[in-house]
Amino acid sequence: MVDELEIGGVKILPGQTKYIDLETVALYTDTSMSIPVFVKRGKRKGPTLVVSAAIHGDELNGIEIISRLINSKSLKSLKGTLIAVPFVNGYGVLNQSRYLPDRRDLNRCFPGSRKGSLAGRIAHLFLNEIVSKADVGIDLHTGAIHRTNLPQVRANLDDQETAALAKAFGVPVLINANIRDGSLRAAAGEKGVPMLLYEAGEALRFDELSIRAGVRGVLNVMRHLEMLGKSRARASAVEPFVARQSGWVRASDSGFISHLKQLGDYVEKGDVLATIKDPFGRTLDEIVCNAEGIIIGKQNIPLAQEGDAVYHVAYFKKPDDVAEHIELMQDNLIPENSGFD
Repeated sequence: MVDELEIGGVKILPGQTKYIDLETVALYTDTSMSIPVFVKRGKRKGPTLVVSAAIHGDELNGIEIISRLINSKSLKSLKGTLIAVPFVNGYGVLNQSRYLPDRRDLNRCFPGSRKGSLAGRIAHLFLNEIVSKADVGIDLHTGAIHRTNLPQVRANLDDQETAALAKAFGVPVLINANIRDGSLRAAAGEKGVPMLLYEAGEALRFDELSIRAGVRGVLNVMRHLEMLGKSRARASAVEPFVARQSGWVRASDSGFISHLKQLGDYVEKGDVLATIKDPFGRTLDEIVCNAEGIIIGKQNIPLAQEGDAVYHVAYFKKPDDVAEHIELMQDNLIPENSGFD
């Protein structure tokens, strides 16, 4: 940890807490826009962790996760530095949209450019003013509009350090995800900052289970990094399982969907996941699982066109064990056992 940290021209010394508005490009109404940044530095040396949310402006769970995180009593004993960014894409949050006003996906525009497009300028600013000053990063996401994701961590699990961080997060499902060109995770990796991507819940919705799992996961990673002391909570440990592959099961016809399987369900090849009916209630077809696994994502809207991705299934060697650990996670996250503080 460096003695002096500077973000957006604001200096933060050990032992200080600062709320910073990192100025970005103004709206065409001449209304100023900024990225809100919370920085808390412990008096004792330790790693720097950046936690960010709402790179996609309609993914709101992460905003609440960060709100609860920065108000957690656990931070009183902080070693090192926490940089928490409730939303990166304020334009998208304002418009309840995944995208920026230039219709670009910010998470495909890194590392960006100081003189590039709106998305490129924001990507460049966020990467260089915030992410590059961290040792580790956690980026918080949800499913897309009308889709829900089971709490899961996606990361480069072939890297030993990153895999240890992912395991420490403490959700049952880890996905060894390929790094996509233009993503924050790819750009952070180029800067030497290993990054976890937490996926849980649905766009434009707060999901309590996903939020609780996210808060606890970030605190778990901070304890793993020895930024915090050990937890006094006695919740049973959730052993993560690694999926090396996953795939979508698609609608075989167009119509109205009746779901028979839900998030976290263990499914086998040949299982009927849903039925597709016409407006008169007559069955047109069934959506059938093509391999054994666990449902980690699903479409919520009951309308489907032929070919639409409806269920996201992760493939494990022992998927029935994964299902048991998902139930354990849900039991651990009921209010009286949450252990956030």
